[in-house]
Amino acid sequence: MSRILRVAAAQMGPTQRADSRSQTLARMIALLEQAAAGGAQLVVFPELAFTTFFPRWLLDESALDAFYETAMPGPGTQALFDRARALGVGFYVGYAEKTPEGKRFNSAITVGPDGTLLQKYRKMHLPGSVEPRAGSRFQQLEKRYFEYGDLGFPAFRGPASWGEPVLGMLVCNDRRWPEAWRMYGLQGLEMLLVGYNSAAYDPNGGDGEDAALRTFHSQLMAQANAYMNASWAVAVAKAGDEDGSGLIGGSCIVDPNGRIVAEARTLADEVILAECDLDLCRQGKEKMFNFAAHRRPEAYGLITSQRGAEPPARAG
Repeated sequence: MSRILRVAAAQMGPTQRADSRSQTLARMIALLEQAAAGGAQLVVFPELAFTTFFPRWLLDESALDAFYETAMPGPGTQALFDRARALGVGFYVGYAEKTPEGKRFNSAITVGPDGTLLQKYRKMHLPGSVEPRAGSRFQQLEKRYFEYGDLGFPAFRGPASWGEPVLGMLVCNDRRWPEAWRMYGLQGLEMLLVGYNSAAYDPNGGDGEDAALRTFHSQLMAQANAYMNASWAVAVAKAGDEDGSGLIGGSCIVDPNGRIVAEARTLADEVILAECDLDLCRQGKEKMFNFAAHRRPEAYGLITSQRGAEPPARAG
């Protein structure tokens, strides 16, 4: 019998710095309700879903704390949890986390349909810089405002009502790193959930990347890694013109063959849905990517972490 999980990608349009938390929560709850009306059991929201992408600014400490959650759920997020539980729908959501010890992380959680916290993830691959780049119109200061994730890549089981899928989470830039996907793939990953706020321009400066190329790369990452790890992938954007800074869309749901089965068409609030047959993962896992039978770690050698290491000499 097939294990079908009906999933929604809840793309969000821009959230301006001046928008109130109540405005943003109302949008998220509307997306949740739309997804539930379409039969979704699991709804995936973007990275930093409750706020604007604040790492684009140089902020002092007094302004910074307003963007972080010290508890999840908390006063500014409880309404989403309550509505999801009433609807019997689970969700993934990204947010800025501040721990009791004062550490800050770019985090995501997955919550079950009964409101139970299933797993937390903290972003591993932080882009950008600590200090602003002189002369740049746009900044990317995640390294200033977040610490590197410290929870690893723990796969986890969804509830029986979802078919007990093996799930994994990433946040934004993590999806560019095949090692992150493979860590989950080696644990039997069946569905990867990832939210992002990706610039519609080259965030590192220069004019070598535009919105079209970055959207292509975003979807390529989901498609290629879903195929190579024989898993579903749900990749969800916060998109559009956010305080004068463009964010790509391209939210998509990808099957284990790397095919996009649902795709956002706008840069605004938009729900896309797909029925995800988890047993479609078996073809790749049991044949092409049968890791237990075909993987050859003894032949791969070491991946050096030494910066500037010399490449192997050419034969002959």
